[in-house]
This record gives sequence, structure tokens and C-alpha cells, in this order.
Amino acid sequence: MPSPKLKSALREASVPTLLMCLAQLTLDDKWLSEPYLPMRDTNLFADESGGLAEEIQRQIRDAIEIVLTEIETGARAIPTSIPEQFFVRMMEVCVAEDVAAEYTPMMLEAMGFTDGDVKWPTAPPAQALESFSALIIGAGFSGICAAIKLDKLGINWTLVDSNPGVGGTWLANDYPEAGVDTPNHFYSYTFAPNHHWSGYFSKRDEVRQYCADVAQRYRLTERISFNTTVQASTWQERSRTWRTTLLDSDGSTRQINTNIVMSGVGQLNKPKKSFIGGLETFTGPCFHSAEWRHDVDLTDRRVAIIGTGASAMQLLRTVATQSAHVTIFQRSPQWVRPSADYHRQVKPETMWLFDNVPHYFNWYRFGLFWRFGDGLLRTLRRDHTWPHLDLSMNRHNDKHREQLTDYLKQQLASRPDLIDRTLPDYPPYGKRMLVDNDWYATLTRDNVTLVASGVERVDNSTVVAFDGTSADVDVIILATGFEAGKMLASMQITGRDGTTLRDSWHDDDPRAYKGVVMPNFPNFFCLYGPNTNVAHGGSVIFQAECQVRYITSLITQMITNDITAAEVRREIHDEYNEALDAEHGDLVWSHPGMDSWYKNSTGRIFSIMPWRFVDYWAMTHDADLNDFTLTA
Repeated sequence: MPSPKLKSALREASVPTLLMCLAQLTLDDKWLSEPYLPMRDTNLFADESGGLAEEIQRQIRDAIEIVLTEIETGARAIPTSIPEQFFVRMMEVCVAEDVAAEYTPMMLEAMGFTDGDVKWPTAPPAQALESFSALIIGAGFSGICAAIKLDKLGINWTLVDSNPGVGGTWLANDYPEAGVDTPNHFYSYTFAPNHHWSGYFSKRDEVRQYCADVAQRYRLTERISFNTTVQASTWQERSRTWRTTLLDSDGSTRQINTNIVMSGVGQLNKPKKSFIGGLETFTGPCFHSAEWRHDVDLTDRRVAIIGTGASAMQLLRTVATQSAHVTIFQRSPQWVRPSADYHRQVKPETMWLFDNVPHYFNWYRFGLFWRFGDGLLRTLRRDHTWPHLDLSMNRHNDKHREQLTDYLKQQLASRPDLIDRTLPDYPPYGKRMLVDNDWYATLTRDNVTLVASGVERVDNSTVVAFDGTSADVDVIILATGFEAGKMLASMQITGRDGTTLRDSWHDDDPRAYKGVVMPNFPNFFCLYGPNTNVAHGGSVIFQAECQVRYITSLITQMITNDITAAEVRREIHDEYNEALDAEHGDLVWSHPGMDSWYKNSTGRIFSIMPWRFVDYWAMTHDADLNDFTLTA
């Protein structure tokens, strides 16, 4: 007899996701044919009905109820494998689009149907393992992932972080309403799914707690050296090790030697604020969003927010409700994406489905992966025959532009004077896409003023824009982003022959092979390194898992083959970056109509990757020793 909880949960379920569970539990292809095929849905969160008639939805719910009851009573076993062609068809039906067979091995791993972890080709000698060690810098999502996977291989590691706890950027950024703009069911490790997110776009505290919970679950927390800063790391040619100088919280320094260094410092950790002239003359509270001053009461204060990017999008709503007046200085307008799910809470019934229906969470996550990832990238490529390349990249991208423009005009109908000031003149996705946190609604408040110009200077209590507009304020909030191009600038990294990473990367041009390894820096690995950020959707946590797999693949081969040093060959590194730059040349982020923090001072895209996720997964799955100069 089906439980009442099952029946109520099924009424709240995503029908296309239920359909995938039904197909996988029965391996019956009738569920992948008419009349059960969901309709194509271009929304980022698909309609939970799948566009199917009520009667068809009822048939699917009734059938899965029977199957789940049979499993519970032992009358049916859950299949332990799935034919690949059947799996491809399932992916296509799930999203109502063509999905290439090349996605099969990646998604089988990502969904946990196959084991994607690196394995030892042969059992390593105990002495080799005992003498090998790794330093991991940063206890954010990348560093935690690295420690977990090294632990699983039995490799010794030391993990240090300058912060007092785990979480990385999610520990540092605690401004009002800080949160993800990627759905959190996708913004999580494949090997540590969280079925109990409270919302679909969780806020900072819950995301940081998830990271902390994973670290605790894998017994990492007590082994991490917090409040510890890396000052310098230097390659020792004679011993084939890295000597790293650490600064502890008590002001003392110490040095450790390790065979490898893995940097999980990332790209977005050094606040950008020094470019505003006269800032030092301001006598009131002035702080960056990543260094939020919780001791500053904004009540009845005149506040300037400089910048209109992701952090401003999230914090404006709260600041406007607290302050007497807010003046926002906008260097250039941003495309803002609506989402009915941005503030939506996850119902208990949905959490129950994640917990109790086999494969439900995996197929729900796959739908997010496709819509927030590779399913979108093709719409961001330049169609050289398209007649409106100044405004959009192709007809699909132009459809995005039309929809986003209509949404903007609808939201600002009561304030038509704001429309021209907030409507971008470059293609959608050219800059980081933002999710609407009541941005437009807040702009229409009586106590909010939008200045459509960047800030030229600050004169005591007056903020002056380039267009001459000025505002007298009591508090300045810098929502000005980060020095993304100055990766690892806070530490001195010295490789072979005295080559420093700062010299190799100049001021703002970081480059790496697959975003991970660089010539002259053997056994040094970047996580969330150059050109590994994601801008067509997706999750940097997925990227971190790919990078950690690549590094552990190389490490296991090094130890097995008695290799003490592996340095990527210069020609391999350079050819990769030439191909990467060429690929970017036809994608929206290279569009000449706008600047963004993805570009360096010469216009080169250094932050984000141009590849599909399936491409990056394939190129990082197994390290090829032929790409490296090896030292025994």
C-alpha cells in the first residue's frame, strides 16, 4: 500500500524527472516514446509538468508509484547497469533536445553510476607513499575537494588557509543577501550531494555550511592549518621539492618541503578598489562588499554603492530598505535574468523525493546541468551571416536579448526614464549574467538614485561621476569586484632558474595548460586557474572536480613510475593557449562592444573557458605523460 507521503510527494514532482526514474528502474523504452515525451522548454528551470497533458502526467505518477512499491516489497530489483544507447535516449528525452553520445561517460560518472575517481595502476610501494607529500593552499571548495581525493589515494597532504575556517570566498563574503546565482543542487560536489537545500538559490550561510559539513564528514577540519598565510614557495632543483614559507597567526614563520603544491586560492580573492582617486579623503565608513563592515549601521545614512555587478545586484535590496538614500554609480548596465525560482523555497515533498526515489536527484541535477551549461553555449557563438552582430551573436542570442529587454521594460514600466540607462547595448552573456534580486523594483524606490556613469573621484564626502553628477554621502560601499587577473599575486612563487610566476604572467595575463600547469613550474598545480571560470552557466565545483582528477591522475603516474618532477612542455602549453584564444574569438565574451573583468588590459580573455563542459571533462580526465618533461 503506497504511503500518503509518497502520494503527496509525487504531486509535487517534476514529471520529466519522474519519467527518467521510471525508465531507468524498468528499462522499458515505452517511457521514452510518445505520448510520454516532454515538450522542449527553454526556461532555465523547466516546467514541472513537462508540458504534458494531465492524463499523461497521472499515468506516469501511477506507474512510478507501482514500481516504487514493488521495490519496497522486494518484488522488483533496481537495475545495476544501464545500456549506453538507452542512457543517451534518456538524456535526450529529459531535456527534449539532441544530446550527443559523447556525454554518456561524463554523465554516468557525474551521476554516480560509474566510479570516476583515479585508481592506482598497481599498488604503490609503502615507502613511496610515505615519502610523498602535497601542500594544498586554500580551504575553499577546490582545496577541500583536493584533500578528499588525495586522502582516498593515501597521499599525505598539508592544507593551509589564511581564514579562520573553511569556505574560501563563501567565508569571506558575508554581505547582505550574498548567495549563489547558479542553482545550488548543481553548485555542489557530485560525490557529496545535498538533498536538503532550503532554497533553489541558497544564501551564503547555507553554502558555507555545506562546505564545512563536507570537510567534517571526510574528517578534514581538524587537520587544516587555519589563520596560516603562504608568503613564498620556491622550487628546489636538487631535492625536486617545493620549499614554502608559512606565516602563522602568532606572527611566526616556518618552512615546509613538499613534492607538489596545489593552489586553491582561485581568482576572486583580492578586492579591487585602488583605482578610485581621492578615496583616501573620504572621512566616513568606506568598505568593499567582500570586507563588509557589520559594525556600520546604515539606518538613516546616505549611501553610495559603486558598481552594479553581482554583489551589488544581491545587496542593493537590503541596503535600500535600511538607508535614508542610496546612490548607485553604474559604469555600464548589465543584463538581468528573471527567475521565478530565485527566492523559492524547496518543499519538504521535494526533499523527500531526493531522499527516497532512486535516481530522482541525479536526473533533476542533469536537467540543471544541461540548461545552465552546454545546452546554452551554442547560443553564444558568432554567426557571421547574422545581420545584427552589434547587438547579438545569432538568432538564438537575439531571442535572449528580446526576452530580457521585454522583462526590463515590464519591470520599469512605472519609471520609463530608467529604461535607456539600464538597457545594455551589447549581446546577452557578454558579461556575467545576473539573476534579478528585485533589482529593477528597487531602482524604482523613491530613496534610490541611479547614476549611469562611473566614478571619477571622491572629494571628502562627495562622490563625483565622470558625467559630472555628484552625491554627498555618509557611507561608500565598493561593489567593484576583484583583481581577477592578478592571480596568486599575494605570494611569491619561484620556479626553475629563478623564474617567478609574476614575471611569467606579467601584471594581468595568467596562462596555464588546461588551466592547471605552467612551464618552469614543475609539480605546481592551479585549481580554478586561468581560463577555468565558467560564464555560460555551470558550476566551478564541477571544474574543481575535473582539475583534481587531472592532477591526481598525474601524481599516481609519477609515483608509480618513480618520476620526481613533471613540467608541462612549453610547446604543449603554448599550442593549448593559442587554440583557447582562437576559440574565444568567435564567442560572445570577445565581442568588441563591452569591457568586462573576464578580459585583461590588452583585451585577452584570461578568466573564463571557451569549451563545453564535456570537452573540459575529456581533456582533464587522464593526464598524458607525453605532455610533460619528466625527471626521474
